[in-house]
Amino acid sequence: MKFTFVGDHFTISDRLQEEAELKLSRLDTYINEDNVNVRVVLSENPNSKAAEVTIFLKDGVVLRAEEAEEDIYTALDRAVDALKSQLRKHKTKLMNRYQGSETIRFDNIDDIEEDEKDEDPKIVKTKSFAIKPMHPEEATLQMELVGHDFFVFLNGETGEVNVVYKRKDGNYGLIEPTF
Repeated sequence: MKFTFVGDHFTISDRLQEEAELKLSRLDTYINEDNVNVRVVLSENPNSKAAEVTIFLKDGVVLRAEEAEEDIYTALDRAVDALKSQLRKHKTKLMNRYQGSETIRFDNIDDIEEDEKDEDPKIVKTKSFAIKPMHPEEATLQMELVGHDFFVFLNGETGEVNVVYKRKDGNYGLIEPTF
C-alpha cells in the first residue's frame, strides 16, 4: 500500500502516521493487489477529531470511510473497521460475479458471515430531465432550491457534465469527469 497523509487543521505526528499505516496495512489480507493507493485525511473540529480514509483499487473501485470521535485513534480504528466491512462486501460481489473463475483467488479472506449478506441494490426509479449550461455556483443554488443533496448540470465553463453535492460538513463539493 502507498499512503498519502493529509492533516486538515491537524498536525500528524510520526507516531500517529506509523500507527495508521500499521492499522491500514492489516487490510492487505482483503486486497489482492500491489501498490494500492490509500489517502488518509485527519482533521480536527471543535468537538471531535475525524479520520477519512479512501482506498483506490485498480479495478476503478473506490472505498471510503469517514469516522469522527473524541480521540483520533478511535476514529481511525472505526474507519478501518468500516473499510474492512466494505472490502468483505466487495469480495462477496466479486465472488458471485466470477463464480467458477480461476483468475481471482480469495483464499486468504474469511468467508462473509450470513448476516452480512445484503441483496444487491436495484434501480427502482428512473428520472429524466433537461440540463442547461450553468456555473457551479448557480448549480449549488438550484440544488438548494429543489432540496436535494446533489445536482447534475452542464458546466458552462467547461462544457462537461458535472455534479455538485452537499458535504457532511455543510460545504459543497464538485465532481468533474476525467478521461
